Amino acid sequence: MFSTSSIIENLNLEEGLEYKKLCRLLKLSKKTEKAKLDIALRALEDLEIINKNKNNEYINVSESNHLVARIRCSSKGYCFAVRDNNKEDIYIKENLLNYAWNGDKVLVRIIKEGVRRRSPEGVVDCILERTNQILLAKVEIINDEVYGIPIDDRILSKIKLPKTDEQYKYISDNKNIVKIEIDLFPIGQQEGTGHVIKELKLNNNENLDTNFVLSKSNIHSIDKPQNPKLTSINQQPRLDLSNKNSYMFKSWTSKNSPILPIFQIEQNENNTYKLWVHTNAIAERLDLSSKKSLQLFFDRFESFPLLDQWQNYLSDEICEASKFNTGEINEAISLCMNINPQNEIINWSFHLTKVKCTFIVENQHIEALTTRKSSTRITSRILKPIKEHIEELDKIIEISKEFRKKQLLNGKIELPKPNNNIESLKELLVHNPADYSKEYFHPFNNNDIQTYLTPLLYEANSIWFNHSNNYGLHNASYISQKLDYINVSEVIKNSELIDSNIELNENGTLSFNKLVELCSDDNKKRILNKILINLLKDNELTLITKDISINDTEKITSPWTLPSFDFTNLINQFNLYTMIINGKRNKSSGKSIINIMEKESWKEVNWGIYNSSISKNMDLIFNNLMIDRINEYKNKVKQYKSNMINIKQVRKAENYIGKNFSGLIMTVQSYGFFVEISELNVEGLVHVSTLSNDWYEYRSRQNLLIGRKSKKSYKIGDEINIKITKVDILKYQIDLELI
Repeated sequence: MFSTSSIIENLNLEEGLEYKKLCRLLKLSKKTEKAKLDIALRALEDLEIINKNKNNEYINVSESNHLVARIRCSSKGYCFAVRDNNKEDIYIKENLLNYAWNGDKVLVRIIKEGVRRRSPEGVVDCILERTNQILLAKVEIINDEVYGIPIDDRILSKIKLPKTDEQYKYISDNKNIVKIEIDLFPIGQQEGTGHVIKELKLNNNENLDTNFVLSKSNIHSIDKPQNPKLTSINQQPRLDLSNKNSYMFKSWTSKNSPILPIFQIEQNENNTYKLWVHTNAIAERLDLSSKKSLQLFFDRFESFPLLDQWQNYLSDEICEASKFNTGEINEAISLCMNINPQNEIINWSFHLTKVKCTFIVENQHIEALTTRKSSTRITSRILKPIKEHIEELDKIIEISKEFRKKQLLNGKIELPKPNNNIESLKELLVHNPADYSKEYFHPFNNNDIQTYLTPLLYEANSIWFNHSNNYGLHNASYISQKLDYINVSEVIKNSELIDSNIELNENGTLSFNKLVELCSDDNKKRILNKILINLLKDNELTLITKDISINDTEKITSPWTLPSFDFTNLINQFNLYTMIINGKRNKSSGKSIINIMEKESWKEVNWGIYNSSISKNMDLIFNNLMIDRINEYKNKVKQYKSNMINIKQVRKAENYIGKNFSGLIMTVQSYGFFVEISELNVEGLVHVSTLSNDWYEYRSRQNLLIGRKSKKSYKIGDEINIKITKVDILKYQIDLELI
């Protein structure tokens, strides 16, 4: 079924779209579907969002009073329309939501400008796209009618269900959750209606818990992905490097995890090196030239772990055809970095290649390589099978270390890795090895292969941005804002917990480097580390459509090295591949051919390297609507990962109800304080209502609760004794009481 958003997405300002073609694009054939489309078109015309040109074709209105935004509501009922690019949020009163729910994509009209620190106010004129077509609910009987009560307390509407349902039989003491599909959203005085599609049992089964978390994170489709059909590898000339040793640094270990690149090192005569990054050639195996082919990806844009398995966004057929098998010759899309004796990149070039993975390097090999004594001639049992490769692996590790140093000097930072001892989460805690969505690295660890993999991939991704941006090509990129002068008031406010003298900058903030120095592994300083991590939001994907200058305030990376991990990598790799095979290397006037895939080649090129057809295809792939879709899905995956950690922690605490522990106060709020039980690696809430010996006031400036009579206080960093009294699986909540 189409959404109002999909209508707007298919229209533009320049070219009109006739009614029949719009129906075809939206895949509407039934009279009932077209009737709904007619209603939507009339509504959009009335709102002056679209109109008709002289040819009776539909187009978007160039100047509109409406803004596209997402509704974000709190459990207390406060709602805001959130816009992209850090623009100011718009406050929406409950009576002006027009039945929009949390997460819905809407058209908002500002009715009152913001003054001083107050947000502007607006009204929702049109719901473009519903986020919660499927939701989780408890079933209750109210006045002899059956209703689904959403477990998400940000959705205030109840959904009327049929009294008899083949999928679900109401039992009064049934404590399970049901998945409801909305048939009709509430409007005016009419209640929302729906039907049960699945019952979710919560009986501490890993797979059932995972299904629950997926549903709660609004990820409902985990069937086999439907991707474009696999095409044959283009018979382009390829550089044959299959006789050279190539190594895979294996950070993900599950059998069906995304495919990792392989590395190759060559020494030149002048003591320089060639470091090769070979990526699996997925982009040249897929046709991404039409909306139809692209829409096959729209249900998912990223691979993610389901405990010890992976839910891949690419089909098994594509993954199998593209993976690097040890000892087999494979096609690859490759980057060659020329490295000087100081391990600095002096040049680069991109190629189509043939390669062969020689050996898979794992954590045990890394540990043996980095901890062995260089003076001894004895080779450990682990290293004996790869004795002849040790010199090459040592050089790759050395280059990775130097890359990491450079990246840290250029603004990347190191923060302690979050403490998480829940083994059943497995690969969920192994983050993206390219590390482009985070503002920080985890600390250097000789025993962790990802320590060496991340700087290599990060550098390769940054190189593609620089290369493509020099040519003015489209890019899907991540921009890291400089963090030296971010607002760290929460950290500063709690700085009395550490024995350090803090010097603020002239503007009253703390330099980021100084702040990082305050965080260490002892309990109290670890609190500051946690606050700091919460300040660091994930970088969002951004569309780069033209040359932009890079200065010391920002760092941009365009990921392409992990095309089996997410759609962002795939489309950037597709752009790279297209440039290799279709980029114009000379003018029609007969100028000498230029290798446009080399570092400095852009300085000699004064013509567009893509023809109009290719440029149009790139416009189809790289646009703001596509980027928005990807970011929306990434937020779902991020929520899923967070929820999986939460439910594992709650399940762990469930086994210790009534047990006493010592804990550390991590945060203080007006309604209570959160306590970390380090022994279990869980965090729970001591609600202020359980502090029955006094009336406690919250003082925000000191960030503490203090008793009116006793003057007893509870602040961040206090060590206290508590017991676990209750857990709530639905809310991922652990209730604690003082002892």
